[in-house]
Amino acid sequence: MLFAQGVDRTGTGVWAAASVLYFTFVCGLDEKQLGLLLGVAAVAGIAGSPLAGRAAERFPVRGLLIASHLLRLGTMGLMLVVHDFVALLLVVAVTCLAERSAKTLEMLFATRVAGEQRGTYQALFRSIANAGYGLGAGIAAIGLAFGTTTAYQVLILGNALSYVLAAELVRRTREPAGRGLVVAAPAGAEEEPVRAGRSPWRDRGYLLFVLMDMPLSLDDSVLNVGLPVWLVHHTQAPHAVVPVFLVLNTVLVVALQLRVSAWADGPRGAVRAVRWYGFTVLASCLLIALATGAGPWTASLTLLAAGTLVTLAELMRSVTSWELAVSLAPAGAGASYLGVAGMSQSVQKAAGPLLLTGVVMAAGPVGWLALGGAASGLGLLQRRASLRRLAALDAAAGRAAAQPAGVPVAG
Repeated sequence: MLFAQGVDRTGTGVWAAASVLYFTFVCGLDEKQLGLLLGVAAVAGIAGSPLAGRAAERFPVRGLLIASHLLRLGTMGLMLVVHDFVALLLVVAVTCLAERSAKTLEMLFATRVAGEQRGTYQALFRSIANAGYGLGAGIAAIGLAFGTTTAYQVLILGNALSYVLAAELVRRTREPAGRGLVVAAPAGAEEEPVRAGRSPWRDRGYLLFVLMDMPLSLDDSVLNVGLPVWLVHHTQAPHAVVPVFLVLNTVLVVALQLRVSAWADGPRGAVRAVRWYGFTVLASCLLIALATGAGPWTASLTLLAAGTLVTLAELMRSVTSWELAVSLAPAGAGASYLGVAGMSQSVQKAAGPLLLTGVVMAAGPVGWLALGGAASGLGLLQRRASLRRLAALDAAAGRAAAQPAGVPVAG
């Protein structure tokens, strides 16, 4: 499965690096059309996670994941022949829907396979994924250097090929028993059935976690949108610093993800990391604000330090979001819980860039300070809410263990 994810992310890296230029120079979209296209795609992606989680309670996860890869294979093929704007809207929206569905299904599959070792699995996956994105971007750079329609088409075919390979690798994996469960039963143990009527949409405690996890995922937008845009328009740092953010992020993820995952291992470790996540984002926002008005060297070094802190926040968030999404789900919870939790990243990707450019940056350095303060405050609130939720789940598990066999636990 890790190999399949690496292949998938390599193809995604190719497409991410080439897509905007393809839509602009090959399809002939103007800025407004491109913005609408990407916005609609991001909104469509929000629905992918809950739909995938719901479907995983009815069908094998492996089959659904293969179907998601093959659906993206089909939409990539359509992009080679469809240039009409309305048709492109539909094709790109379906692509993003399938992409978010695939990521949720990968998370569910990995959670069920890795069990209590899911933190280590996540660390390995993050390292492989970053390497895949980097390799894909490098491949795309070769094609973009030619700049011809044929070169763009070859890149699309390369991305499509990654879906075929990923689907074949997934087909060769074995799916754990216990369809629909967030965590499969250990080998030889009796499977706990998914409890009827247990819907995450009616679980206020879990929804509170998901709602707070959305703004606590903004590190992605800060790194990919906030830092580059702020550098270009509000500092004297040279533009050549912008690609260094990505290089720095890739190196730090590969070097530190396993260590951070070990430090934040388990529910209690994840809760501890949530607090430090908020403080780390606050420190990075403070540095971004201080870079304004500084000289080229000072601004460059300050923003690179901010990029380092944002990456550290990303490392913590990648562990805490997944761990708490599993740990805060009640015993016997279905896959729809992880589907709802997966919306955090989808919503952040859709709303994060708009929030940063339209609100935070519009307010100047004060906007960054406000964002950092909000992140640190939300981190503390998430920590408190998570501790209460874990205590309630532990108490419920204790009552269930104390009940005689066959006697239902009062709810």
